[in-house]
Amino acid sequence: MAENRVNDLIRDWRGGDMAARDELVELLLPELKMIASAQLRRERNVSFSSGDLVNDAILRLVRLGRIDLADRAHVIALAARLMRNILVDHARQKRTDKRAHLKMELNADIDGEQRVDLIALETALRRLGVIDMQLADIIEMRYFGGMPLGDIAEVTGLSEATLKRRWRTARAWLADALENPIDG
Repeated sequence: MAENRVNDLIRDWRGGDMAARDELVELLLPELKMIASAQLRRERNVSFSSGDLVNDAILRLVRLGRIDLADRAHVIALAARLMRNILVDHARQKRTDKRAHLKMELNADIDGEQRVDLIALETALRRLGVIDMQLADIIEMRYFGGMPLGDIAEVTGLSEATLKRRWRTARAWLADALENPIDG
C-alpha cells in the first residue's frame, strides 16, 4: 500500500471527506483483519468472527466522526484499541449475565504463553492510565495492536531507546498489577 496514498486519505478524511474514509478503511482492511484474528485467537468463549470484530471497530471509528489522525500507525492503533474495547464490553456483558467471563492470552510473541483475565487487564490498564497514560497507550499498541516498537515510537514521538525503556517499565507495572489486583 502506498504510504502517500494512505496519508492523503487520512488528510482528506480529517477534512470531512467520507469517501476518503471509506477508501482508507478498504486499504487498511487486510491489516485490520490480521489484528482482529490475532486478538480472537487469544480468546475463549467469544462468538465474534474476525469480520464481526473489524466491522464493529469500523462502526465505532465512523461514529467518532472527524478525528485528528496523523498517519497509518495512528489509525491502526486506534482500531486496535476499539477492538479491545469491544472485547472488554463483551466480557463485561457476559459477567453481568452471570456467565463465565473471558480469558485473554496476551501476544505470545511478546511475553510467552500467558492467559490473563480480560476484565482484570482492563482494570489494570485503567489504573495505569490514571498514573501514566502514555504507558497505558504503549501497552495497548503493543499487546492489542501488535505494533512493532518502531511504529509505536512514530505514534508517540519517542525515540526508540526511550520507548524501549518505557516499554520495560510498562510491562513490569502491568505484571505487578495483574499479580496484585485491587478489588473494588
